[in-house]
Amino acid sequence: MGRLETITPRELHERLAAGEELVLLDVREADEFAYCRIEGSISVPLSELSVRHVELDPERPTVCICHHGIRSASAAQALAHVGFDELYNLTGGVERWATDVEPDMPRY
Repeated sequence: MGRLETITPRELHERLAAGEELVLLDVREADEFAYCRIEGSISVPLSELSVRHVELDPERPTVCICHHGIRSASAAQALAHVGFDELYNLTGGVERWATDVEPDMPRY
């Protein structure tokens, strides 16, 4: 099973600013993703992840994202079980990202 860690919004922002190529996997539903998202993230709703995980590269570092960090934790655990190597759960989700990094981001 792969490595599973948490990452704060500030840590993620710093790593992205440093040029790290991380997969930003947003597991919220399509309407949530359409409302607000972290730039560069891709949408695979948690309800579709068991089928669509094959669209992702299990060898690339992947950050799982949701609204508050609960669904993304489940997603990260599921991906770890199917062989993803390096996984992160964004603590506090897009809500905390909006607070700590991007205050102009819409909230719901």
